[in-house]
Amino acid sequence: MVVIEVNSEIELKQIELSDSKDIFNAIDSQREYLGKWLPFVAVTKEISDTDKFIEFIINAPEDKREYVFVIRKHNRFIGMVGFKDTDKENQKTEIAYWLSKEYQKQGIITKSVDKLCYFAFNELGINRIQIKCAVENKSSGKIPRRLDFKLEGVERQGELLTGNVFTDIEIYSKLKSEMEKSSN
Repeated sequence: MVVIEVNSEIELKQIELSDSKDIFNAIDSQREYLGKWLPFVAVTKEISDTDKFIEFIINAPEDKREYVFVIRKHNRFIGMVGFKDTDKENQKTEIAYWLSKEYQKQGIITKSVDKLCYFAFNELGINRIQIKCAVENKSSGKIPRRLDFKLEGVERQGELLTGNVFTDIEIYSKLKSEMEKSSN
């Protein structure tokens, strides 16, 4: 199991089935807030839905397995961050994230994504990381900009949100060579 220390208060712990209750309770208690931008909230109706999601991640074949982490602050579950749609052959991946409402605007996701970039570039051999954010989700879009990701463009109607509404998606990317330059 991979654990990444973000700072003295925050850690990223690779997801386990035992995290299911914390994840479901966070989603269930914040449906309106999280559901605005996260389509999976509408289909996460019972804890068994969360169990199935976690089992899908941890039981994936080795060559398809993604690193997905729960974010813990003072050992309390507060959100999730991880890779998705990793293409090992082309050495690229995407980072996705969400955070409970009461922990917003503390730099937690920015710091967590920064640590995941380091992990991807230096431990996993990734060359390109992308982040996709709904154009109207201003808070989410600030994360890649703070971390010097480059805006590549907008995918028109790139995601179907709850309520059968399509939203435009900004696509940001960062290359390993850019990470190396920023750390010099």
